[in-house]
This record gives sequence, structure tokens and C-alpha cells, in this order.
Amino acid sequence: MAAEGGWRPAGGGRRRRRRREEAEEGGAVLRRLREARNDLLSSGFWAACTGAVRAPLGGTTEPPARCVCYGLGRFSCCPAARHQLAFLLLLLEELGVPPGRCSVFDPAFSAQEAAALVELGLRLLPDNEEGKHGIEGSATLFYMVHCGKALYNNLLWRNWSAGALSKMVIIGNSFKGIEERLLSRILERDYSYIAKVLKGTEEVALPAHPQYPDTFNDTSVHWFPLQKLKELSPEVWDLVEEPTYEEECEIIRKEDGADQRRPAAVES
Repeated sequence: MAAEGGWRPAGGGRRRRRRREEAEEGGAVLRRLREARNDLLSSGFWAACTGAVRAPLGGTTEPPARCVCYGLGRFSCCPAARHQLAFLLLLLEELGVPPGRCSVFDPAFSAQEAAALVELGLRLLPDNEEGKHGIEGSATLFYMVHCGKALYNNLLWRNWSAGALSKMVIIGNSFKGIEERLLSRILERDYSYIAKVLKGTEEVALPAHPQYPDTFNDTSVHWFPLQKLKELSPEVWDLVEEPTYEEECEIIRKEDGADQRRPAAVES
């Protein structure tokens, strides 16, 4: 199509409208996220949580230098996921972890959500690690609210040594709750690393709040004091076999599809 000043590619107007709509949608997502942050602050929930969040730092646990977040979910359309992301951002501020040192992954992220996370300064993990993220010597906070048991088990396996575990803090489903809900034979068979680390774990639950009954329920801060880990029997550290699971293991595996490997690949 000819136009004043030269030729314009067909569909240019549609592309510009699409870019404008995407920018407006992205702005709306960030605006709703700011509202969720204000909700956490004004309700008093965040203030009530700071004691639990800082509990690991009261002992010998090293302050986290970085953060890894799994399983946030579709925060553009799910209020609970949005409040969990807002909590994460407050957490990073409280602990002094720069957003650029926080890596995030969920195979459910849309392209719009991935872009919003980058806009916030967070890093997107390029692949589905299935929770098998090594800390590589850096004190690391893992934020894993309402993730599947296999994800926690995989994370523990990947860092199965007293030295590595003592540098980790996990905010996620209560390990005590997992122990209470599962038969001991199933816990020891399917989630053996959770079972083995229980006696070496300190845990503080986040407070209950009527405004967020399903958003942060059963969520605890876990850490692993080096002295408690050293008190575990030597046999605990001998078996380091990679976990395997039945078909239904509450996590999305890498082989479940190429479109699960990159967060930005899923369209909203």
C-alpha cells in the first residue's frame, strides 16, 4: 500500500495497535501488583510476617545473597498469585536482595507475565529445573509457596550436604504438615529427602490472616542449622540417589513439552 513519504508494510497499523494494547495490559498488571502490595501492607499481614521471615537470621544462618522462586502461577489473572508475588517483592526488600539476583520460573507464565517480571528487574530462568537448583556456595532463599512435594524433595536432593543445606532458607509448604499428612512409609519412599532432613530443620509458620485464608495457608519458613545437621546420623548422608516419582507427582516435568521450558513461550 502506497502512502505519503513512501511505502508502508501492510498490517503496520494492526501491529502498532497490538503493541499499544500489550503495553496497556502490562501497565494494568503492574498496577494490580502495586495494589496487592498495598493490601499486604495495609492489612498488617506483612508486618506480622517479618518476624518469621527474619527468624533464620537470628542464629548462624548466613543472610541470603540470592533468591530462586518457583510456582508463582498466573499472577495477571489470579489474585492469590498476585499477592504471593507482591510478598516476594517485599521479602527481597526486607532481606536486601536486589531483584536482579532473584530468578523466577513457572511453566504457566504467559509472555505478558514474563515481560512484567523482567520489567520488575527479576530474572527468568530459561529452563524447567524441576526444583534441582544447586546453590553453588551462595546463601540462597527459595520461595516456593504451594509447590508440589516433589519440587521440595528435588531441591533437597540437589543440595544434599550439611554445608549446602545450612546456606538455604525455604519459604513454602510446611514440612511438618507434609509429615503429618502422609503415611510415614510413603514419605520415606517417595519423598525421602524431606523425611531425612526433618530432624535437622527449624520451621516457623507464617501467621494466619482472615484476608488471605488460601493464599499463604500452610506456609512456613524453613532453615537448616549446621549444628543440627551435624547431629544427624552419618547414614543419612550416604544415599544420594536422584529421586524418581510415579506419573502423578504434583510437578510439571521437563519432558512434558518444549513449550514448558521457557516461560515466555506460553501466550495468554
